[in-house]
Amino acid sequence: MMTNLFSSFDPSTNMFSLNWVSTFLGLLFIPSMYWLIPSRFNFMWIKIIMILHNEFKVLLGNKIKGSTLIFISLFSIIVFNNFLGLFPYIFTSSSHLVMTLSLSLPLWISFMIFGWLNNTIHMFAHLVPQGTPPVLMPFMVLIESISNIIRPGTLAVRLAANMIAGHLLLTLLGNTGPSMNLVLLNILIFTQLLLLILESAVAIIQSYVFAILSTLYSSEVN
Repeated sequence: MMTNLFSSFDPSTNMFSLNWVSTFLGLLFIPSMYWLIPSRFNFMWIKIIMILHNEFKVLLGNKIKGSTLIFISLFSIIVFNNFLGLFPYIFTSSSHLVMTLSLSLPLWISFMIFGWLNNTIHMFAHLVPQGTPPVLMPFMVLIESISNIIRPGTLAVRLAANMIAGHLLLTLLGNTGPSMNLVLLNILIFTQLLLLILESAVAIIQSYVFAILSTLYSSEVN
C-alpha cells in the first residue's frame, strides 16, 4: 500500500530489492525476431538511429569514426527506462539521481580528461569568451569554470526532475478518483490519458535532450 506520494520512487519497496532490474527490462522487449529478422519494428528503429546519427554527426564532425554510437546508445537506454516507468508497478530508475548521475558524471569526467590532456590551450581559450574586456576576464573564468563543473549535475537533475514531476501529477490525480462522481471521473480519466500522452512525449524529448547536450559537451573539447 502506498504510504506517501514518493513511495513509488523508493528503491527499497520491493522486499527482494529487485527494483533496479527494471533498468535492463528494455532488453526483454526486443525479441530476437525483431533484430535478427527484418521487420517493421526493425526498419523503424534503424530509421530513428540513422536520424540520430546524422544529428550527432553534424555536431561531432568526422574526427572520430563511430563516435555517435555512444550517444545513440545513451539515448536508447534512457528512452527505454523512461517508457517503462509509465507502466504500472514498474520502478522508474531514470527518476533517481543515482541512475542519471551515473550516466552524466562518467561522460563529463572523460570529456574533461580528454580535453585537458590533448587540447589544453583550446580548453583554456573556452574559459574566456571572445571579445571579453580584460577587466572582466577573471570573473568570466570563474563563471565559465562554475558552469562547466555543474554540467553533469544539471544533466542529471533535469532528467530526474522531469520524470518525477509527471509521475507525481498522475499519482495526485489518480488518488482523487475514488472520491469523485461519475461525470468528474470520466473527465479525470480523459485528463489522465492526455497526461499519459504528454509523458510519452516527455520521455522521448528528455532522452534526446540528454543525448544532444552530452554531444555538445563532447564537441567542445575537440
